[in-house]
Amino acid sequence: MLKLKPKRIEITTGNKWIAVLQQNNADKLDLHPGDRIELTAGKGKNKKIVNAILEISDDGNGIGDKNIGLFSETWNRLGVKKGDIVNVGLCPKPLSTIYIREKLTGQHLDYKKIDFIIRDVVQEDLSDVEIAYFVAGCFIHGLNDQETIDLTRSIVRNGSRLNFGKGKIVLDKHCIGGVPGNRTTMLIIPICTSLGLTMPKTSSRAITSPSGTADTMETLAEVAIPADKLMKIAKKVGGFIAWGGGVDLAAADDKMIKARHPLSLDPEGMLLASIMAKKFSAGSNHVLIDIPVGEQVKISNKKDGDCLKKRFEQIGKKLGMKVKVILTDGEEPIGKGIGPALEAIDVMNSLQGTPDASRDLREKACEMAGMLLEMCGKAKVGKGYNMAKEQLESGAAYRQMVKIIEAQGKKTLYPKLSKLKHAVKALKSGSVKYINNALIARIARVAGAPKNAGAGMWLDKKLGDKVKKGEVLYTVYADGQEALERALTFTNDGVYKIG
Repeated sequence: MLKLKPKRIEITTGNKWIAVLQQNNADKLDLHPGDRIELTAGKGKNKKIVNAILEISDDGNGIGDKNIGLFSETWNRLGVKKGDIVNVGLCPKPLSTIYIREKLTGQHLDYKKIDFIIRDVVQEDLSDVEIAYFVAGCFIHGLNDQETIDLTRSIVRNGSRLNFGKGKIVLDKHCIGGVPGNRTTMLIIPICTSLGLTMPKTSSRAITSPSGTADTMETLAEVAIPADKLMKIAKKVGGFIAWGGGVDLAAADDKMIKARHPLSLDPEGMLLASIMAKKFSAGSNHVLIDIPVGEQVKISNKKDGDCLKKRFEQIGKKLGMKVKVILTDGEEPIGKGIGPALEAIDVMNSLQGTPDASRDLREKACEMAGMLLEMCGKAKVGKGYNMAKEQLESGAAYRQMVKIIEAQGKKTLYPKLSKLKHAVKALKSGSVKYINNALIARIARVAGAPKNAGAGMWLDKKLGDKVKKGEVLYTVYADGQEALERALTFTNDGVYKIG
């Protein structure tokens, strides 16, 4: 064991415990980069132990052979101050790494093993590489129904949960993604809560898309809100649209999403567990799942959609939730805005019914809100759509959305867009026969979305619309000239087909 003085390194990594030893000290314990070390500071009741991941420095770094470098999170976790002593010892790898290796070789994991992995993910005892290996194992070998249910339950158990009370009807809605725009959630929640129902929504940020629901809502109001405040908001206005990562609901899932991001991996079992764990953690018991189907989205055909639908319903039943799954058209973007601020403007236009409102966004939102109203018994079968439409057309849903925005911490009702824009016009007359979803998403991301909230695209024409030569098809927004020019390089690759 080594006794060293702590030296703070002003680097944050996002809650990973990192420590740095000079090479000669690492050699004394036969340690290598990526090994785990046990750090102990304080005595008695003040004693703290952290299992950290080791980085090794050469002599020119300034750590010194009498010191150990601690990244900011590690320093704070140990509660040390300058002049203290930190005991440095060996630390075995977590047992969960053995189970990750088992999954990589194709073995099925029981609940105990899955729970070991998820607990270590939440406690920051696994490195990013080890979490990535678990994701890879699930991607290569899949998760059977029992593993998926066990993963769902473990994610819930190792995170926080909102509790609205026994017998309370709590609605939720989720889309598995793949369709640009599609901000139906931001219409459905004010529609349903304007009728006195409870509908809390915790959403993800974008992974591979130009915006997630949380990114879009964040242009209008605060979304990183603690759980106790969310409960107060829900009691006051019936619901909210918040970032799930800000409340530690299904915390393990958010960490695994980061591991899935670089290669855009979406193992089906993880997708199911991710969605259902978040719904269960949010206290939801009546859930509507939207599965877009089409050649350009995650689910390319009805057969695969029906299989996924069945798995969602089975997991929901095991968790005691009422789940309805619908297959929807995924052949074109829903709405006109693509990118956080543009989508928010599209939502607010659609809630108010302005001349620029998106007909398809309003229609899909009313259909889905109507289904939820019928699921929970608020509307009779066959009457939900009309009830939802009345809330939208009367302005009740818009007024309710303003209340939700104000309750969460209002920023604005109409966010600013990026300063630079370029309109792409039709080269011939005809009608829109095809829109390339993947290119729409790529152009918006290259333009800067979602990092630059005002960047993205505005779609003036949709499938089936008649077009005259020289009419604007869509407009690209970007913060800088370079980003705009990069995005425009994709505009000649068949984004729209006119016939």
